[in-house]
Amino acid sequence: MPPEYFVPRGGHPPQDQLLTDRAVFTEAYAVIPKGTMRDIVTSSLPFWHQTRLWVLSRPLSGFAETFSQYIMEVAPGGGSDRPDTDPGAEAVLFVVEGTATLTANGAASELQPGGYAYLPPHTEWTLHNTGTEPLVFHWIRKLYEAVDGLATPDVLIANERDIAPIPMPGTEGKWATTRFVDPGDLRHDMHVNIVTLEPGAVIPFAETHVMEHGLYVLEGKAVYRLNQDWVEVEAGDYMWLRAFCPQACYAGGPGRFRYLLYKDVNRHMNLRRA
Repeated sequence: MPPEYFVPRGGHPPQDQLLTDRAVFTEAYAVIPKGTMRDIVTSSLPFWHQTRLWVLSRPLSGFAETFSQYIMEVAPGGGSDRPDTDPGAEAVLFVVEGTATLTANGAASELQPGGYAYLPPHTEWTLHNTGTEPLVFHWIRKLYEAVDGLATPDVLIANERDIAPIPMPGTEGKWATTRFVDPGDLRHDMHVNIVTLEPGAVIPFAETHVMEHGLYVLEGKAVYRLNQDWVEVEAGDYMWLRAFCPQACYAGGPGRFRYLLYKDVNRHMNLRRA
């Protein structure tokens, strides 16, 4: 089955729409439903032209600690020759609509839907929409945590269509992960994967662990257990999970449930307060 990716369209709700929605913000987790991604909550960035974005998470007291995540919408002819003003930031880009022309350290690549790019810190890169349709992609940023004796990762360009999902043991392939980076490559301090659960599949225990998570639902729907609450999520929704927040889910069907997953990995716990 070919991948499908939810794309927000913005707009503005009518005056007769009920105010009640599924948005939840707690100390342990947040759910930002697709209905909140309207025109009036978009942002802009320096040196990006014909571009708007929705900020899904950002470092903030009581919220994300290790990363930020945006949904970028670039009109035809738009883009940036100076996309990130922080040279220490690493990035993952994941395209859900349109075509991105990405140049990293002088090498040009074309990213179609499903396209993935890892950009290490201090990479010189540009990105433009040279097509005739809008370009929409996720941009996950993190300050890279260098380790003495480990080299910085290389630029990586891929597409999920070319990567075989890895089934979780004992699930007969009903729960699988598409991994863009080898988990054994300790140069990387974050992973951005795609998790797929077939209808009726479950995460069968309350995962409670050190990784901070950002989950954007690309396709389908599910019931998620977050801390002590059950919440319904669907394509276009975003979840942030604090480290050690208990988490589990049931895939609701009728189609697959898939999400783009960020997590911080492979580093000692920071013992020094800023």
